[in-house]
Amino acid sequence: MEMAAAAAGAGAGRLEVVVFPWLAFGHMIPFLELSKRLAARGHAVAFVSTPRNLARLPPMPAHLSARIRFVALPLPAVEGLPEGAEATSDLPPDKVELLKKAMDGLAGPLASFLADAVAAGRRPDWVILDFCHHWVPPVADQHKVPCAAFLIFHAACMAFIGPRWANDDAYPRTKPEDFTVPPKWIPFPSTTVFLHHEARRMLADNFGENASGRSDTDRLWDVFERCCLTIHRSCRELEPRMFTLLSDLLRKPAVPAGILLPEAVEDRDQDHRQSSSGGVLRWLDDQPPKSVLYVALGSEAPLTLENIHELALGLELAGVHFLWALRKPAGTNNEQELLPAGFEERMQDRRMVCTGWVPQVKVLGHGATAAFLTHCGWGSTIESFAFGLPLVMLPFLTDTPMIAREMAKRGIGVEVARDDSDGSFDRDGVAVNVRHVMVEDEGNVFSGAEPGFGHRGGQAKLEKKIPLPCYRV
Repeated sequence: MEMAAAAAGAGAGRLEVVVFPWLAFGHMIPFLELSKRLAARGHAVAFVSTPRNLARLPPMPAHLSARIRFVALPLPAVEGLPEGAEATSDLPPDKVELLKKAMDGLAGPLASFLADAVAAGRRPDWVILDFCHHWVPPVADQHKVPCAAFLIFHAACMAFIGPRWANDDAYPRTKPEDFTVPPKWIPFPSTTVFLHHEARRMLADNFGENASGRSDTDRLWDVFERCCLTIHRSCRELEPRMFTLLSDLLRKPAVPAGILLPEAVEDRDQDHRQSSSGGVLRWLDDQPPKSVLYVALGSEAPLTLENIHELALGLELAGVHFLWALRKPAGTNNEQELLPAGFEERMQDRRMVCTGWVPQVKVLGHGATAAFLTHCGWGSTIESFAFGLPLVMLPFLTDTPMIAREMAKRGIGVEVARDDSDGSFDRDGVAVNVRHVMVEDEGNVFSGAEPGFGHRGGQAKLEKKIPLPCYRV
């Protein structure tokens, strides 16, 4: 890891590091993996979150448990935030900004924790914080503790957003059209662009005012400006030009940490029949090799009931076996049918739909899994790299459209067609792309291919691979 080299003055001794992720499991898990890597090198880590989130994290490996301690800061109550909601997965999308407002209320408890650590002779060497923790550096400054930002997004997204000085002074962007072309500060050809409907949503979700009282982009810009360096869940093999560019743009080191795959990559077949997810994995055990499409659109994609029905009917039209990790969309009630009428009966011989937790890395690594229909969140995308799975891509939020475009350019996946006026898609677009990835010209389900991003069929052209010596740090 290059962080040690960037942490000038830290020396070769043991570091005391405080790690504080945003309250979403898509952030907490990569932060936990970074914590494990630091602990494995002999450093002491204090992992900060709320009590309920800490209780839901996976168990710590025994050989690291002495070096990682968990610090629970009770989340303050905020009007409109449901009781017991401590992570984005506990909330509909329209309540997430209230969670940021509640998290901002942790400034006092974090200051007390740092003061106690200093008084006990354990002054942290670093605080590693997330994109929205704009208030943490001023708190850490009071105790003379430097901060680093760990950004779990792909580095190209951070370059596309750029620093405040570029957006406000050099190249201001105020209209959706400004985000449909690469920014002027990226000096080489880039796929970091949005379609018009994506740009409109991105402007509203990230640059606009929200219930927390501060836009996400303002939070990120403050983090860029107040931290000593940025750390990225990526590597030079994936994004060879981005780290030099980011270091120039942010005027501080931009350090690749690798892609930090969870430990399940190594133990994906160990004792899975005894686990709470055993039903999913047992179903996969019963399927032919390389015959199943895994479908998962993350925990925060703003799916409507209509979206779910079109996706379901597209999977039916495609005629393939599939495992679907399906989250109930906000605004639906128990009386509404989550899936189209008769769908489950028609599909009973070739589908499994799971509305609970699914062990994604284990599913991706299972021998029955042939391809991945994904929203192209960066975490999900890089998890698929380890197993060489082709992608069917249906992006929704923030950086996911840019990731999908880059994966399509690399020949790793195909993107479902969308209406650029409103971002809608239909069953036919889903079916065409699923069959493009999963089915050969003769109609035989993809099977027997060597690991990689392609197969033998004349139709599919997903043949490229990414060299990833960086996938474990």
